[in-house]
Amino acid sequence: MMLRGLFVGRFQPFHNGHREAIKYVIKNVDELVIVVGSAQVSHEIDNPFTAGERIMMLKMALKDILVDPLKCYLVPIPDASMHSVWVPTVISYTPPFNIVFSNEPLTSRLFKEFGIIVEKIPFFNRDTYSATEVRRRMLVGENWKELLPGSIVKVVEDIDGVARLKELTLPDSFSKR
Repeated sequence: MMLRGLFVGRFQPFHNGHREAIKYVIKNVDELVIVVGSAQVSHEIDNPFTAGERIMMLKMALKDILVDPLKCYLVPIPDASMHSVWVPTVISYTPPFNIVFSNEPLTSRLFKEFGIIVEKIPFFNRDTYSATEVRRRMLVGENWKELLPGSIVKVVEDIDGVARLKELTLPDSFSKR
């Protein structure tokens, strides 16, 4: 039987921790479905990149780690209105899968409640490699590039992602009218 895994992330942006997680998961499955979560949101402090931009990042990252593109599905999925309908939403958007790889407690719990096997992934320098830390460094002018694969740095630079993030933090210029 083919083992197809599922890995969920927002990838805001894709960083070295995500890269290591995918390298781990891809060794344990025949195919991998990568869900780009919260696909409907962008241009927010916590979600500055569009689903399309995040898919570009993932394609570059998979190429960098020499993952056969025929072994991966990249599926953008919007948030559900209630937690209880999120797993059926994921199932309706994705190819069938046998196992979910996640360290996120809510994601794990929701899939387990649907009888789906969930396996944890080894963390890779979690304190350093988080999208929150990447965005924080972008905002304050610290070295964020060291946290991302080089191809992802290029994507962020090509879309002027740091400037976008900084503009999103500016106070609303119309609030004083």
